[in-house]
Amino acid sequence: MRILVCRGHVHGTDAAQYASALRERLPDHEVEFAATPAEERAALNDATVVTGGAPPPALFEAETDAPSLFACVYAGTDHLDLDELEAAGVAVTNAAGVHGPNVAEHVIGGMLAHARGLLKAKTQQRDHEWRSYQTRELQGATVTIVGLGAIGTAIADRLQPFGVDLVGVRYTPAKGGPTETVYGFEEIHAAVEGAEYVVLACPLTETTRGIVDAELFETMSPQAVVINVARGKVVETEALVAALRWNGIDGAVLDVTDPEPLPGEHPLWEFENVLITPHNAGDTPAYYERRAEILAANVTALEEGTQLRNRVR
Repeated sequence: MRILVCRGHVHGTDAAQYASALRERLPDHEVEFAATPAEERAALNDATVVTGGAPPPALFEAETDAPSLFACVYAGTDHLDLDELEAAGVAVTNAAGVHGPNVAEHVIGGMLAHARGLLKAKTQQRDHEWRSYQTRELQGATVTIVGLGAIGTAIADRLQPFGVDLVGVRYTPAKGGPTETVYGFEEIHAAVEGAEYVVLACPLTETTRGIVDAELFETMSPQAVVINVARGKVVETEALVAALRWNGIDGAVLDVTDPEPLPGEHPLWEFENVLITPHNAGDTPAYYERRAEILAANVTALEEGTQLRNRVR
């Protein structure tokens, strides 16, 4: 089987490293790294699997035989034309699960930064100010996790030792999950009421777009910290700014924003109780290693005619 790795990078790591990780796991298959558009076009002629951020445009050309699988290296596939790929007879998988450990660590780091007052400490350090300030503990806090997929589950698992009360929100609450209580999205107000931390780890869909709006901020406790590692458009930005400005919530940790990148003059930069990172909660040196494990399993599935892991279409 021939596997084409398209050029590009994730979190500053070149896709050539991804190809190397695949060769280690698939020694009996040909793994080709295409460093240029011309190499991509040539390699598409007999590739069974194509993997990268997005399929090369040549994949849809009539004279080119479509591969069996496009393996997206991202967890989100909202940037892909899934209908077009399906019409071409190409199965699509994503990288769901790759980000579990690293994004979960990012979330817990943000929670601890707020609980222990580390944002305030950094400001005082900058100003050479030696002054005590009040902090709080994670122990005993209520944490609501919106989205109980691979990332939400990893967050819940790592929060267990902190002695927190966990509440979850998912599309099908009957499935249960790693939290004591699980609500559906239509019950999100009940899920966030009284929570000290509201963690957004859900995909961006028509259901979740703008679900954190002015009404939901009204339901939240003034002591709540909102942590968004989902997508910027899950939160209505104007409502978030208003909630921060009028002490409707206690702070925010934002790895994603709307708009993104966040303009330099945006008011969110000015709040001292807001921690902003440039959409790099998923940054990890193990990214391509984990991604290669998923694709190697799916190459075996293609050979055996069994179900593909992480199939989205």
